[in-house]
Amino acid sequence: MDSLKPQDITRPLSDQLISLDKFMPLPAPYDKPGMEPGPSPLKEAWKDNHCTTLDGIIGNDRLTRPGTKEEEERFVKNFLSGMDKLFSKETNSGFLTPFLLAFEYCAKCDACSEACHIFKASGEKEVYRPIFRSEALRKLYRRYKKGGGLAARFTGGDMEINLEAVLRLGELAYRCNLCRRCAQNCPLGLDNSLIAREIRALFSMEMGIAPTSLHERGTLLQLKTGSSTGMKRKAFSNIIEFIEEEIADRTGKMYKIPVDKKGADILLIHNAGEFLSWPDNPAAFAILFEEAGLNWTMSSELAGYDAVNYGIWYDDVQAQKIALAQRRAARELGVRRIVIGECGHAHRAAAVSSDRLAAGADNIPRESSFPILRDIVRSGAVKFDPLRNNFPVTLHDPCNIVRSMGVVMPQRQILKALCPQFREMTPHGVNNYCCGGGGGFSVMREMNFSEWKMKVAARMKFKQILDAFQDTIQDPVIPKYVCAPCSNCKGAIRDMLDLYQATAKFNVQYAGIVELMVNAMVIFDRPYFEWLQEGWAERKGI
Repeated sequence: MDSLKPQDITRPLSDQLISLDKFMPLPAPYDKPGMEPGPSPLKEAWKDNHCTTLDGIIGNDRLTRPGTKEEEERFVKNFLSGMDKLFSKETNSGFLTPFLLAFEYCAKCDACSEACHIFKASGEKEVYRPIFRSEALRKLYRRYKKGGGLAARFTGGDMEINLEAVLRLGELAYRCNLCRRCAQNCPLGLDNSLIAREIRALFSMEMGIAPTSLHERGTLLQLKTGSSTGMKRKAFSNIIEFIEEEIADRTGKMYKIPVDKKGADILLIHNAGEFLSWPDNPAAFAILFEEAGLNWTMSSELAGYDAVNYGIWYDDVQAQKIALAQRRAARELGVRRIVIGECGHAHRAAAVSSDRLAAGADNIPRESSFPILRDIVRSGAVKFDPLRNNFPVTLHDPCNIVRSMGVVMPQRQILKALCPQFREMTPHGVNNYCCGGGGGFSVMREMNFSEWKMKVAARMKFKQILDAFQDTIQDPVIPKYVCAPCSNCKGAIRDMLDLYQATAKFNVQYAGIVELMVNAMVIFDRPYFEWLQEGWAERKGI
């Protein structure tokens, strides 16, 4: 373990605090030489304009070095001004109380470090210890906002501010998935990840600095076009038609997806990424909801068909704008409730975080789709044959559905009923580890951040997947299925499996929970999964 201290973030530009060389070991078959891709060298050109002095990684591509001494002084001054606003009820009323609790009452017991997948996966690099980041912010606050005298220095305000400290702290805020496993394990119930989130908000709301993927290509694009993917209303209609045709080709049965149906019970909202990257998922929802006879609809209005809200990761104002737009779409259709599809951060944004941002007349009931899906299985309205899913299946728990909302059992009840070879990851449920894509990381691909994301942030989840399938992992004939009922988690797991070639070498597949449900439906004469269709006739009845 290195001996870095929070004060070391003030070291000069010439010092890179850590290098990423040794990581947490992976289990078989990735415990052998040559199974893990090697690191890519840091481009020299990036060092002049970005902060590479933390760990050689650039997470926030918009965090660039000031060009002049005057700009540097203004940069630091804006940071200190933003720090004032973090601690003000007038400017941070939604999150001030939990933020202050985590900031003021941390006992530094290190339980959060033992719980942190990033700290553990990195080989216990000190800069990734959760309290390293929060302690650096405490020292700066006590030095510059608590008088700055001798007494402040004796109470932790013993760190001078400089440009490198601000830049490194800005990068450190994007070395946390905001998965809240630290809060789950804190003996005082404090949420250390909230400190990372508030640092992000400081940089975005006060300094105008946020990653391109989250802000320009995420939030701003969503507010402009209605979708974080840039998918406008006409494109949405075309995709719905494409999905209907795909369902007919895949199942031999025609389904009409209800769009803009007034007065429906349910407005179903998906992460827009599903339509483009995993259309089998919204298609499976349509099949299940129609066969179960539910009164539901989708919206073609701006923001009505995209459950994404990246604002919750970095900017309260942007998060509020999107939450209100989504609720307006529901009110205009006169639906009774919003039901959130397989997207973890959409669950947290719509059902938890937005309650701090959009209340009163702007409220409308919002709930998870998982209890509804469980009830479809239990009701008998749809007939299933579990033997159609007779291959090893494990479940990834999306942090924002399970830990942040407490939706733990419905998805397990579905898998236990429909998957004979279901096995849990260790640990699982509220103690699960993040996939590495949480906190916005799943869409952050600029510069060399993807490599860090896969090698560090996703490492613990990849280890869990390998451990869950140890009995069959090296047999490529047997499909092994990672059920990841969340768009952003699927994106992280897709990239993880691609990097390690786990699908090509060992037949590790992934998708959501609704696809497994449709695959088990007895009314269809062939599998829903394309990777199961070859040789299906010969395997029937296994």
